[in-house]
Amino acid sequence: MVKSDNVAKYVYWIATGLVALVYMGAATFYISSHDLVAGMYREVLGYPTYIIWPLAILKIVGAVVVLWRPSAMLADWAYAAMFWHLVLAFGAHVGAGDPGWPPALATWVLLIASWMTANRVRAVKSAYAPTFPTETN
Repeated sequence: MVKSDNVAKYVYWIATGLVALVYMGAATFYISSHDLVAGMYREVLGYPTYIIWPLAILKIVGAVVVLWRPSAMLADWAYAAMFWHLVLAFGAHVGAGDPGWPPALATWVLLIASWMTANRVRAVKSAYAPTFPTETN
């Protein structure tokens, strides 16, 4: 393994770990502080509160799938769902004038870094993620 592979490994695992941490933390917050989240969804964002439980469950599932990567197809679906969730979360916070958009943007950047380096690091390869040539000595 060459130096650039080590860099890719660190970038992948740090970015993926932080994305999973954000998603698991958000799911825990959604579940443990449901009334507070419901108030934010209803009053600040103008969203229906019935989506809180499904979102909490899907956040957990997405974090587990991205970390575990049981299949390339499932991981690709999780990455795509997280990508669009973060884009829409960013837009919802900005559109509502809520200052909660920086975590969505930062997590989106981390998610892209994770996806871009996944094929270099993981044994289960995606057909859609970029595959960079490895350097040889």
